[in-house]
Amino acid sequence: MSEVAIQAGLLDRALRRVSLLWRDMASVVGRSDQDPGITERLSACLDARGGEVSARNRAAGLAETYRTLDHAGRTDFLRALAAFDSDPAAVARAMEKVAAAADAAERAVATARLRRALEPPRIRLLTAFAAIPDGVKFLVDLRADLLARLNGDKLLQALETDLKGLLASWFDVGFLDLRRIDWRSPAALLEKLVEYEAVHRIRTWRDLKNRLDSDRRCYAFFHPRMPEEPLIFVEVALVQGMSDSVQRLLDEKAPVLDPHKADTAVFYSINNCQRGLDGISFGNFLIKRVVGLLSDEFRNLKVFCTLSPIPGFRRWLDGALAAGELPLTEEERKALLAASPPSLALLAPEGSPAAEPETPREDAVVALQRLLARRGWSRDETAGKVLEPVLTRLCARYLLREDAPGRPGRARDPVAHFHLSNGARIERLNWRADVSENGQRQALGMMVNYLYDPERIEDHHEGYVGEGRRAVSAAMRRLAKG
Repeated sequence: MSEVAIQAGLLDRALRRVSLLWRDMASVVGRSDQDPGITERLSACLDARGGEVSARNRAAGLAETYRTLDHAGRTDFLRALAAFDSDPAAVARAMEKVAAAADAAERAVATARLRRALEPPRIRLLTAFAAIPDGVKFLVDLRADLLARLNGDKLLQALETDLKGLLASWFDVGFLDLRRIDWRSPAALLEKLVEYEAVHRIRTWRDLKNRLDSDRRCYAFFHPRMPEEPLIFVEVALVQGMSDSVQRLLDEKAPVLDPHKADTAVFYSINNCQRGLDGISFGNFLIKRVVGLLSDEFRNLKVFCTLSPIPGFRRWLDGALAAGELPLTEEERKALLAASPPSLALLAPEGSPAAEPETPREDAVVALQRLLARRGWSRDETAGKVLEPVLTRLCARYLLREDAPGRPGRARDPVAHFHLSNGARIERLNWRADVSENGQRQALGMMVNYLYDPERIEDHHEGYVGEGRRAVSAAMRRLAKG
């Protein structure tokens, strides 16, 4: 083991001992026979009496108290914390000083004082929590609790705005460490990888080992104050050619490929790990950094792409079917109706009566609904021949043309929005790419490849973010027509 690794291990153990000491001190603080209320304890935390050690002691005691509270108790704690707002009288006096300033220099001084008056004491309290061991992680988890409780509560929204601002500055990408996770990483970190994987669930340790083999890569961002907690991670497969099936990509029995013979890097799973960091983006930086690392390590790689889910498609399709507003072409209607003889009842789920639609348009919609409701349709080759051209065109149209509600120019599908924001191009749609139950539930088994061209990433990013232009391959444009 290298000297650096030994020193890092000693430092890690020392930090853990310090953390345990602080918790011991916090527990002593919390064992008062006459424990004051939360508001009084928060006020005491703002008081500088006793010096820095005492202040941290009080903050640690409050953090430990918060961890022991039930749902209602945590809500009360958060509302008490949020109530430490700016003093309206002090703000009004500071504003008067700004308005009465005689020149630019006097105005600059008065404006600085106004900013200080506007800063609510709760920010000092949040900063005090950050100073204790594992305090940054505590605040990340605190924001996760806040986000789950907002529900239009303006007081909690004000606290959430302040906390998000602090976390955004503390978690600037310049402060983050990019590390590779492999089979030799600490077991506790590997367990977190299993826990946080939300795109393609890791079923066994053998499955995990397969994802960390020599032809695979996993990279994650870490914060120096949360060294054992990944913030976001990406799993990459080094393969030949653009992948069109996640089951084949994750097949534990598939032979391991020499990564120096691979020509394509496939980003097949990207996971945000900390709910309390929602809205603070690392994904675009992560992908760009990983593309750079892989390019340096493997000069043979020519293509950088994803194999991504389409989580919003089935929901959009079901809504359009229910509203009878599905944009089918005449050719598609004819194909769907031709699949229905001798009776639509043959396609209906057991116990469902055959409906008699009023128009041919409704006939086609009903036929599609019943085909999709039929058990095992995805494994039926005859049904597949009818449904594949219809569903792939509708899915391409969804990705290319559907906007998020109230956000013109922004892709309706959240994963599409993520990759387009990061400078990717919608490259190819893949039929039966995810035959799992989850794949059927999200997008009827379809997945999409997004292409990251290192020379065009910035252009694509600016076109989408600035003008709402979605970078799309010619093949996808043709597919979406109709």
